[in-house]
Amino acid sequence: MKESLRLQLQRLVHRLAELDAHLADPQLGQDIQRYRSVAREQAEAAALVQRFRAYEQREADLAGAREMLAVSSADPEMAELARDEIAAAEADLTRLLAELQAALLPRDPDDGRNAFLEIRAGTGGDESALFAGDLARMYGRFCERQGWRTEVLSESPSELGGYKELVLRIVGDGVYGQLKFESGGHRVQRVPATESQGRIHTSACTVAVMPEPDEAAEITLNPADLRIDTFRASGAGGQHVNKTDSAIRITHLPTGLVAECQDDRSQHRNKAKAMAVLQARLRERERAEREAKEAAQRKSLVGSGDRSDRIRTYNFPQGRLTDHRINLTLYKLGQIMDGDLGDVIAALQAAQAQDQLAALEGAA
Repeated sequence: MKESLRLQLQRLVHRLAELDAHLADPQLGQDIQRYRSVAREQAEAAALVQRFRAYEQREADLAGAREMLAVSSADPEMAELARDEIAAAEADLTRLLAELQAALLPRDPDDGRNAFLEIRAGTGGDESALFAGDLARMYGRFCERQGWRTEVLSESPSELGGYKELVLRIVGDGVYGQLKFESGGHRVQRVPATESQGRIHTSACTVAVMPEPDEAAEITLNPADLRIDTFRASGAGGQHVNKTDSAIRITHLPTGLVAECQDDRSQHRNKAKAMAVLQARLRERERAEREAKEAAQRKSLVGSGDRSDRIRTYNFPQGRLTDHRINLTLYKLGQIMDGDLGDVIAALQAAQAQDQLAALEGAA
């Protein structure tokens, strides 16, 4: 184990002691949300520390076995036991180190979400649209293998088959975490069905995968961000409404959004209705900002759609798939196009984990 990783785990041991002390504080139980947060962090830290303790124990076992082997040259049976223990301890250390490294990697909070998958034909005309159809079938078959549900949100079919554009919603466990690496330019090399002279053509499609936002998430409003004014209602509403200061205007100071309600005689009910209107307007504002961000993200994800702008090449004459980001080449294109994406996704996830681990060790 690298010293930087060991130091990080030792810091986690101290953090676990702090969390245990927090959980023992009776005052923490008065804040349920805070208690749950601390309890969750404590459980995660405890699991990691338990693995670290097991790793340290096996390190001690390994050192003891090596000492025993060094002094047992005259006892073949004892030497054999020592060699067996050394082999077992080394195997356990390798396994525990891999588990510790995986557990320490930062998690993308969106990995568990459903996703939107967009496929668009790029360079290559009709052949590009046909390839977009092939990609749609590939992803559809993969989703079937995973037990995910797909829903077509929009489609623009090509005259000769395939799609100029297709947008899917994919619902299931961990969809985004597995498909997020598919974003980018996909290039195909093959003899098109429209080619009469058997020449290999190159065309391209773009794919974008984005996590589905949580529309049900409540917007938490800080009372300090709100200015609540009461005023006398104007206009229609009856004599009683005009004689009392029952109307409510709520201003959200950070955004300047305003909501008011004056259609009820009760100031309390008017306030509740105005607050509901304000919540709806803030949620709509967040949605608009999110869509603008996703549009920018989509542009960065899919690139230009040009042949040279690609993450992956599908070479049909050679039955070869190449992912250029990690220099992965697989000669099983037929199976992959039939939805067998497991090896590709696993390799991309492993490469990301390796990069994260390198960054983790550099920051330790």
